[in-house]
Amino acid sequence: MRILGNILWIICGGFISWLSWIITGCLWCITIVGIPVGLQCFKLASISLNPFGKEIESNPGCFSFLLNVIWFFAGGIELAFINFVLGCLLSITIVGIPFGMQFFKIAAISLMPFGATVHRVHFA
Repeated sequence: MRILGNILWIICGGFISWLSWIITGCLWCITIVGIPVGLQCFKLASISLNPFGKEIESNPGCFSFLLNVIWFFAGGIELAFINFVLGCLLSITIVGIPFGMQFFKIAAISLMPFGATVHRVHFA
């Protein structure tokens, strides 16, 4: 079921979210100072491509807070807005609500991605 959800996710806008994370990561990696930010964008692009079966755990620290403040104004608002709009569009129908909820999850992490780790959920 997770595989089917992820395939439908890519069709229903997951590719757009993934592409926006990849482009943002590439732009951050142009400078040496931005490489840690770009690497975090690439990590979060993985959850944008297949979010079903993954969860986000946040462990913020002092350095993460500083990077999140810079990130909020330098890329977070745009990525959160894209994911929020896609989530709203998909939540209009009953069938699209699970996909919309995943977009809202990604929009929330788009605002403060540092200190967050992505974990695969294993079902027994």
